[in-house]
Amino acid sequence: MTLSPTLLAGKKILLGITGSIAAYKALELVRLYTKAGADVHVVMTPSAKKFIAPLSFEALSKNKVLDDTNESWADDFNHIKLSQSCDIMVIAPSTANTIAKLANGIADTILTQCALAFGGVKLLAPSANTTMIHNPMIQASLKMLSIAHYEIVSTQTKALACETVGDGAMAEPMEIFWNTARILLTHPFWENRRVIVTGGGTIERLDDVRTISNRSSGKMASSLATALFVRGADVNVIATRFERDLPLGIHTIRVEGSHEMEEYLTDSIRIAKKGKLSKPSLIHDQPITLIQKKPYLFMAAAVSDYVPLYPQEGKLKKELVGENWNIAMKQNRDLLKECNKEGITTIAFKAEMDPKTAHENAKKLLVTKNVDAVCLNLIDTQHPFGGESNAIDLITMDSVHHLPSNDKLSLSFELLDNVMTLQPKG
Repeated sequence: MTLSPTLLAGKKILLGITGSIAAYKALELVRLYTKAGADVHVVMTPSAKKFIAPLSFEALSKNKVLDDTNESWADDFNHIKLSQSCDIMVIAPSTANTIAKLANGIADTILTQCALAFGGVKLLAPSANTTMIHNPMIQASLKMLSIAHYEIVSTQTKALACETVGDGAMAEPMEIFWNTARILLTHPFWENRRVIVTGGGTIERLDDVRTISNRSSGKMASSLATALFVRGADVNVIATRFERDLPLGIHTIRVEGSHEMEEYLTDSIRIAKKGKLSKPSLIHDQPITLIQKKPYLFMAAAVSDYVPLYPQEGKLKKELVGENWNIAMKQNRDLLKECNKEGITTIAFKAEMDPKTAHENAKKLLVTKNVDAVCLNLIDTQHPFGGESNAIDLITMDSVHHLPSNDKLSLSFELLDNVMTLQPKG
């Protein structure tokens, strides 16, 4: 997925590095932040410098690294001024030692001093041996930090440096990046709102080996789901294809045929409209109940218009089929038209190839499919199936908003900004 160079433009990130073998992954994290337009400032503990030289971070961030040897009070290069000037503090990797210190307010390194001086949300990516990360004292420290303006990015299970396989490895840099972006870019309109996204071309069985499908890549749905996650939504994606490196906080359901997509879509709509939205709270182990916002449905999937009339069991032998294979097809059910859209704002997607009739055909969907808006994209040489960029016309009964060609993630953010201004049907 293409990262926009302006996604984090104007944001200043304070990145803390502690003494873990995972410190080398922080170099990739700096690269991701700067690629997205952020201004990154690194602070290192003495132990961290044993793993990675400060010069490596300075080369990538273009900023001097703050450590315990070079703090200055003659200018702004100190733990107070630097902490006050940043929008978020990320500590990745964070060792068990640093986690315990932070939970108890100990400030014996320049990094822990920065953490105490930073008043906003801090993102923590632990990294430790399995036994260490599950030590009751460390688990208690993480629980304490989670109610003290810290967000915790979960560790992962994999081969560790201590030659064991288990939980404790630091989250991947891309996952830390998405969680950072979510904290920085959450929008009140989308925050904790349930949103369903469908994507990809459905894959219909001819037999147990052969299928029939279309060329929809699912890239727009993955980009849209990522933008929704970053904006703070509770996202559920039902798709036949997914982009790599989706945020783990997105709930994904992989399907193949249109019948399977219909089943999961029906259940997802029912769940999205049901009851209150709750999220876990570590205060007295009681969940926090949030006000339920009206859910949204983005139907970006390319559902097959026709499906095989007689799908076969096993594999059809060409000796039995003969020289010509005439495949009987039947018109498929219309998922967009038939799904229960009561109480859910629905945005349809429509791909067209003829610019002369595209808008007319797209606008018809507003009535024939009873949707709130239609995203029209013209398939041409500039925007082919599976391309990295797209252009969209957001069409309602009263207006057309043209969103010019852009990478699909940037376009998704622009689309969400426009969708917020729509007046839903009913």
